[in-house]
Amino acid sequence: MSQTLGLTRLAYSRTWHQISASAPHVELSTIKAPATAVTPPSLGRLASRIATLLMGKHKPIWDPSTDCGDYVVVTDCAALYTTGKKKWRKTYYRHNTRPGSLKAVTMDVLMEKLGGAEVLRKAVSGMLPKNRLREKRLARLKAFEGAAHPYKENIVRFGGTPVGAEGWQEAVQAIRDADKTRI
Repeated sequence: MSQTLGLTRLAYSRTWHQISASAPHVELSTIKAPATAVTPPSLGRLASRIATLLMGKHKPIWDPSTDCGDYVVVTDCAALYTTGKKKWRKTYYRHNTRPGSLKAVTMDVLMEKLGGAEVLRKAVSGMLPKNRLREKRLARLKAFEGAAHPYKENIVRFGGTPVGAEGWQEAVQAIRDADKTRI
């Protein structure tokens, strides 16, 4: 945030984050002990991280009544990772308020019918606050079944390397070292 008092445009600017649903992730893995046993993020951990980014809770200017969240691009949703037998036992219900119209579908059927992106969207929707900002925040979630997406130019980069890709932390460290020598 700037040094001036009040709200600034720069503080509320939105950035783009890319997350892969199938790549092993150290912080979102369910197995922590050996570094070689790191798993892809499970559906719940992935959805909670995405909900945090969509709400803007990772920013110092976060306020529950303002919409200061970022855009999130999720790739490889066809390979969502779930623990246990949730894929076959988790049931999604819908009802149109008419008697006898309760419909139930399991997660594996929903993934075959609509894809993993819809399953992820339902999980993130359940983790967002139930208020008038929910649909606006959910609209900033861009989920894709494969690795290709049209938002490649919008993703945050350090030294030409997208955040989250292999070697992006080394690029950040190189930029910081260059700034130290310059000063």
